[in-house]
Amino acid sequence: MEAQLICLALALIGGLMMSRLTKKIHLPAVTAYLLAGLVLGPYCIGRLNIPGVGFQDAQSLGILTQTALGFIAFSMGNEFRLSQLKTYGSKAIFIGIVQAVITTLLVDACLICLHLLFPELLSVSAAITLGAIAAATAPAATVMVIRQYKADGPLTRLLLLVVAIDDAVGLLLFSISFGIAQALQNGAVSITGVVVEPILEILLSIGLVSLAGLLLTYVERFFHSRSKRMTISVAFVLLTVGLSMLEFQVGGIHCSFSLLLVCMMTGTVFCNICDFSQELMERVEKWTTPVNVLFFVISGAELDLKILTNPLALAVGFAFILSRSLGKISGAYISCTVTDCSPNITRHLGITLLPQAGVALGMAQTAALLSDGSLVRNVVLFSVLVFELVGPTLTKRSLLLAGEIDPEGKTSARTPNTPQSEIVLQ
Repeated sequence: MEAQLICLALALIGGLMMSRLTKKIHLPAVTAYLLAGLVLGPYCIGRLNIPGVGFQDAQSLGILTQTALGFIAFSMGNEFRLSQLKTYGSKAIFIGIVQAVITTLLVDACLICLHLLFPELLSVSAAITLGAIAAATAPAATVMVIRQYKADGPLTRLLLLVVAIDDAVGLLLFSISFGIAQALQNGAVSITGVVVEPILEILLSIGLVSLAGLLLTYVERFFHSRSKRMTISVAFVLLTVGLSMLEFQVGGIHCSFSLLLVCMMTGTVFCNICDFSQELMERVEKWTTPVNVLFFVISGAELDLKILTNPLALAVGFAFILSRSLGKISGAYISCTVTDCSPNITRHLGITLLPQAGVALGMAQTAALLSDGSLVRNVVLFSVLVFELVGPTLTKRSLLLAGEIDPEGKTSARTPNTPQSEIVLQ
């Protein structure tokens, strides 16, 4: 136990020190935390097997990463205020759905062509599954970049909504695609797996969300001090994270919840019905900063570098990365053009959707049931390694070019950002 505590302390210190070092080359803090995790992980310092120094098995700390993801998702719910949705809602929903579908179809087409050329490389089932996984984005990395540089403007506000919608759409696409992949492999289609279970997961998540959001608002009204209200908010985030991990069977149907959807929409319900929610959300975000640092350091330690020694996974991985990047960029461009977004948004939104992490890894774990499920997992691991290290930097650059963050060296933690872009969508 004491070794784990020392390791967590070193993870926090190491992550912050790495952020100071990488600041000289203008890398976002989230990338620095991931690099710190790689250094402390089982392929570097952790390999020494010194108790308390480095991570020998970062997977054992999965509860911390889940909790941090819950807090990040809860704070994202703040972006779904009715005032924001009236301005951005319809466009965000359309863009979120269209770019996710285009990405999936493009990756499917690319990998199926690869299968036709080299049948021994991967199966059609694996290709279809990877296409659906490609739709998912990493909200945590995006949110951290936005917070660090105090990004604000039409692109930033639309991005936060699209990222949130993206994962919900990705969940549906994956459930349908994985069901089809299993049918191709087994020769039988399961309506339960393809249609019923994904819809039930969303409905159960919405039900839990409604209850948690209403209950949080009700309980908060019994307390008046800021510290007690914040404590209650933190307690409810922990509660929703725990409840969203529950799984059970009803009449042969597998029932589960989406952690991201539950925590995010709990924040949404709370923000829209509680008149003092804005201040509380800001205080919770500040309180959870160390947890978020740990999340990315541990995520970095979990990145599997052994994948770099697998030529097969690397070949498919490069095809996956290129087709996913093209899908996200072209999908965002097409959907933004159709919805008459400003040229600034149309040019830069696609790049900001490239980060990929936890949600994709969770899908890849499910895909292990396929005959070549290990290949799917290895490809996704390689993709996450690339997109998590490069994606935040690209997101930062796009927001900078869009004029929604101040140039490096002009953004201070003590002063608000004053972006140059006009706060209009078109």
